[in-house]
Amino acid sequence: MLLGTGRSLHPRRSQRKRGGRSDYLARMPLPVFDGHNDALTREDHADLGTGREGGHLDLPRMREGGMRGGIFAVFTPSPVGHGTAAAHATAAAGRLLRLEQERQVRLGRAIGDVDAAHDDPSSPPVAVLHLEGAEAIDPELEALDQWYAAGLRSLGPVWSRANAFADGVPFAFPSSPDTGPGLTDAGKALVSRCAQLGILVDLSHMNEAGFWDTARLEAGPLVASHSGAHALCAASRNLTDEQLDAIGGSDGLVGIVFATVFLRPDFADTPETPLAQIAEHARYVAERIGPRHVALGSDFDGATVPAELGDVAGLPKLLEALREAGFGEDELEAICWRNWRRVLDAWWR
Repeated sequence: MLLGTGRSLHPRRSQRKRGGRSDYLARMPLPVFDGHNDALTREDHADLGTGREGGHLDLPRMREGGMRGGIFAVFTPSPVGHGTAAAHATAAAGRLLRLEQERQVRLGRAIGDVDAAHDDPSSPPVAVLHLEGAEAIDPELEALDQWYAAGLRSLGPVWSRANAFADGVPFAFPSSPDTGPGLTDAGKALVSRCAQLGILVDLSHMNEAGFWDTARLEAGPLVASHSGAHALCAASRNLTDEQLDAIGGSDGLVGIVFATVFLRPDFADTPETPLAQIAEHARYVAERIGPRHVALGSDFDGATVPAELGDVAGLPKLLEALREAGFGEDELEAICWRNWRRVLDAWWR
């Protein structure tokens, strides 16, 4: 575990690197890779390609905001059994495969797919298929290889509930993430097999015991795709300083969540939340373990986000808030893309 790797950020530094407001408006948006959205399982998912009336994310608004890649979650509502979850998840994953067949996205199967989306603005954005909770996988893991063949490259063993693999952390405030037992034997086998296949393991909904069980397996960099800092918002879903240190020590990352309940010190679920609070969590993590371990993990279409941001088209406003918080341009490029690229490359085979 590497401690003391964080470094001070200086607001004036980034201000010296840019001109006035007109320069900001003239600058093209940085390419963004976002670590989590729930757009595939919204009722109006059929309009993802052409544009939706509401929600946070669709392909036209992604283009407007500069989002060139992201992790697209498949979530099964409660209550769930394996059979129900498998059927639901298969249908939702099929929606992403259909978008690929229509050449509206490129499914992220290898790191070259991520690089192509970043380097060639004329290519489709990259979409990584993710299971948010592994209920669609049987405890014997017989289905896991089939899911990998279908394009699965990211998996959270649990959502915020218990299953055959582990206990998810509940939505509690104020509360530590130490809320129950850790990985089951099936959960340890799942993490190990994901490492063998090349499927990133996401810890955002894992309780603290499960987090440390996963860390001990040393399967790959520790990744929390959409979380915040517990020191700033004492929700059970957020990461303690000790967990942040472990993430940094593993060369992993935290995708800073945009959900207001995990940003605010009062746990309020309100869009009247300053955009600067996302930047505050990013800065806290960067000060603790270094900007190399900070990324974006919005939770678009799965949570209330600041009204000032609005939706994915508002990402340039967030980048400006990060600049105001002291991040320089090279750090922003890492937060927006390179850090996610690094950990995906480390996990994928």
